[in-house]
Amino acid sequence: MTASRDSTRERLVEAACRLFGREGFHGVTVRDICRAANANVAAVNYHFGDKMALYMEVVDRAIAVMRGTTTAAQAGSAGLTPQEHLRHYIRTYLGALLQSPDANTWIHGLMNQEMSEPTKAAAKIAREAIRPRVEYLSGIVAGILQCDVHDPRVRRCAVAVQSHCLWYGRQPQTSVFRKAAFPEWPDEVTTGLTALADFVAEFSLAGVEGLR
Repeated sequence: MTASRDSTRERLVEAACRLFGREGFHGVTVRDICRAANANVAAVNYHFGDKMALYMEVVDRAIAVMRGTTTAAQAGSAGLTPQEHLRHYIRTYLGALLQSPDANTWIHGLMNQEMSEPTKAAAKIAREAIRPRVEYLSGIVAGILQCDVHDPRVRRCAVAVQSHCLWYGRQPQTSVFRKAAFPEWPDEVTTGLTALADFVAEFSLAGVEGLR
């Protein structure tokens, strides 16, 4: 019986990840989730209490993946110069963004939904996933600029680096816009992570060091 309950719970979460990532919190009903999970319509209330509690479970999973990318960027960075550290961060971050199209696509969708129609989860995402990543990147940038981390240039440069990386992400909205706006451009995402990461890193370093 316990295995069956665990299986149903996991199916509900997996279905909710897909649906919330595509439609957002307000665009999905409990009935939609239960149908997609092949579960009884009362299953969400039984396992989570209500739709918001299930949504927060999904948000927690997204945060865990996002924090994992930041942790991966930190790993192996000991002893690197600030410039090497930035290259390592960009390779790691782009590697996470350019996973196979199906991997964690729901997370990108969830973030887009929260930006366009925030729920009470928005503050949690910002506090536990986005802020730690930006603060970590800001420390790297401050090292390159040889200035205090609170210098206004630091956060501006950190946001610029993040934005440049996100442009190449596989999230559906970005991919559609990129292809529609620049159909004549080759798909740089398919040319290989190393070449793309090297370009983004060199461009970012030139910009940051130019402000030093």
